[in-house]
Amino acid sequence: MAKVIVSYFMIDPIEHFEEIDFQKYWLILQRRSKPALAVFGVVVTLATLFALSLKHTYRAEGSLLIKTSRAYSLTGLGEDIGRLESLAVVNSPLDTQARIVASVPVLQETINVLNLKDLQNKPLKVNDLLKKLKIDTAKGTDILQISYKDTNPQLAAKVVNTIIAIYTKINIQSNRSEAVSARLFILKQLPGTEVSVRIAESALRKFRENNHVIVLQEEATAAVKSISKFEDEIAEAQAQLVDVTAQSEKLKKQADITSSQIVTFAALSEIPGTQTTLTQLQEAQSQLVVARTRFQPGHPTVINLQEKIVALNRLLQQRIQEVVGNNQQVSLSNLQIGKQRQELITDLVRLENQRRGLEKRIATLSSNQSAYKARSQVLPKLEQNQRELERKLKAAQTTYERLLTKLQDIYVAENQNVANARVISPALVPEIPEGPQKKLIIGAGGVAGMLLGIIAAFAIDLSDCSVKTLKEARDLLPYTLLGVIPTFRLNSKNHSVPRVINRDIPQFPLGNAYQMLQGNLKFLRSEQELKTITVTSSVSKEGKSEVSANLAVTMAEAGKRVLLVDADMRHPVQHQIWNLTNTVGLSNVLSEKVALDRAIQAVRQNLDVLPTGVLPPNPMALLDSGQMTYLITVFMRQYDFVIFDTPALKGTMDAAVLGKRTDGILLVVRPGVVDLKSANGAKEFLIQSGQYVLGMVLNGVDMKREPDSYFYYSRESVEPVSRSRNSLVARKTPSEFIGESDRA
Repeated sequence: MAKVIVSYFMIDPIEHFEEIDFQKYWLILQRRSKPALAVFGVVVTLATLFALSLKHTYRAEGSLLIKTSRAYSLTGLGEDIGRLESLAVVNSPLDTQARIVASVPVLQETINVLNLKDLQNKPLKVNDLLKKLKIDTAKGTDILQISYKDTNPQLAAKVVNTIIAIYTKINIQSNRSEAVSARLFILKQLPGTEVSVRIAESALRKFRENNHVIVLQEEATAAVKSISKFEDEIAEAQAQLVDVTAQSEKLKKQADITSSQIVTFAALSEIPGTQTTLTQLQEAQSQLVVARTRFQPGHPTVINLQEKIVALNRLLQQRIQEVVGNNQQVSLSNLQIGKQRQELITDLVRLENQRRGLEKRIATLSSNQSAYKARSQVLPKLEQNQRELERKLKAAQTTYERLLTKLQDIYVAENQNVANARVISPALVPEIPEGPQKKLIIGAGGVAGMLLGIIAAFAIDLSDCSVKTLKEARDLLPYTLLGVIPTFRLNSKNHSVPRVINRDIPQFPLGNAYQMLQGNLKFLRSEQELKTITVTSSVSKEGKSEVSANLAVTMAEAGKRVLLVDADMRHPVQHQIWNLTNTVGLSNVLSEKVALDRAIQAVRQNLDVLPTGVLPPNPMALLDSGQMTYLITVFMRQYDFVIFDTPALKGTMDAAVLGKRTDGILLVVRPGVVDLKSANGAKEFLIQSGQYVLGMVLNGVDMKREPDSYFYYSRESVEPVSRSRNSLVARKTPSEFIGESDRA
């Protein structure tokens, strides 16, 4: 068990915790350094301006001793007047007095006495005075500390001393008026209290008379005994009722009769002539049976017997209805009562009478018991009401006696003047200012600006849906990385038109990147040499035209005859790059209006350019024509390599149409320009359309902001205007780079 525990805790923590990529966060800050520095600068500037705007202030402080007055206790009279006590355990009398010091009457009178003004030379408001006033209670003492801040030290001391003087005056007036108020209150309450005593006595007397109350306790005891006696008698009667009911049910089963039929059958049996008529009916029925065996159905004897039976039935039913009525039907079989059945019915009648008597007795006993219970339930309420009336009477008598006693005390205490506050230390004019800590404010502003700048940088980066780094592009697009074109900026001016190596920009360092791209394309196929490629991108402004032009230049400098075809008939750029006229070009050749040799223009040794020509209304119709297929065949015979510069994949089918007619598509990806949605859309489009993608070229990569260190040239080579061509250091051969890209 111990070994298992040890082995558990010895597991490599890397397997359970994801390593924090600090370099990734640092690169984010580098990318968003401008907005982060802008936020930092704004916050620091605001903090500095705020610190410089603050002025020196002076604090004046005075102290008061808050205590309970003992003057009344010397006479033993009016002890509660002037006493300061806490209303709750968590509160303190000092807190109450601090609120009084900061109350509106005290502060308003202070403003009036000192004639305090604000910056607009208007009377100072109470809230403005309260903002500069501070009242503290010294822990463990009865001392109240009052302080006030102001740019004028003399005014600060005057405000504190004036507040102390006004509070003390109000406190003395409050203690004096308290005794007067108490006397007036007692004199006002005495007549009403005396009336309350009389009303309480009268109410108690009427209560006893109305409820016939003499001694409630004895009446309650007697009621309990009676209720217990009734319960015993009810239990005994219920037991007898159960016994009688059981016997009755047993006899009912033996007689096969219900409770409602018992009395009816007994009455029918006792009617004179009923049994005789029943006997005659039975005899006639027997004779009819014998006659039917001897005579035919229409024989007079049979007919006479049938009529006799009908007459006897009618007579018997009349006698039955006289007893039970017309609504109840009685079977004739139940009238054939023998002696034994007659005895059973007699016993049932007796038991039923006995059962009804027991039920009536139980109901009477229960009614008496309920009456006693009702009275017993009222007794506690009567007793409670009586006690309440007695308490009211006692309270009224006690209040009346105390008011008489207090009134005598108030007369003596009314002339005593005692305060609850004593000045310990008046406010002195402060000499040392309390200046604001400007350095601390500026430092805090710097820290806040740094945090806000970092937050702003990450927020902007999170809201940016573009592909930001080479690593993100490789993770997103499943294509072989054939080349990385670093970003390059000249110090002289910024070019809006794509630039060409050895004409607009020097050979180094971009020349090496395009040479690596050329080598990777050369070794991409071992069985068949590439002859035609389609260059496109996910969205516009990713630099596909610049990559096409410079790749063509690099291949031409390597000794190959190269044709650069501008197949972007929507936004052509190649004629601007090479300073050509665009009046004649690919569209004119496809429409068979111009010969091919007239449209192609030589721009460098081994490099020809075929511009777009007149822009057609439907470029895809020309590119998807048989003439285009024929032209590609002609291009392959006349040139070693043909590069088609096509529109972006987003929103057009031009690149897809040419991609099917060439050896493959070269996808240009520019971090910071293409977004995730467009890149995913381009990938899905290429897969669904069945395009053969040779690989991708990462264009405009800022090597300083890339986290990986496996690039095939040194980062120093991307610096603008290198001093020496030797700064370009090749780290891997093209074949090694392709192998590493495929493995990644």
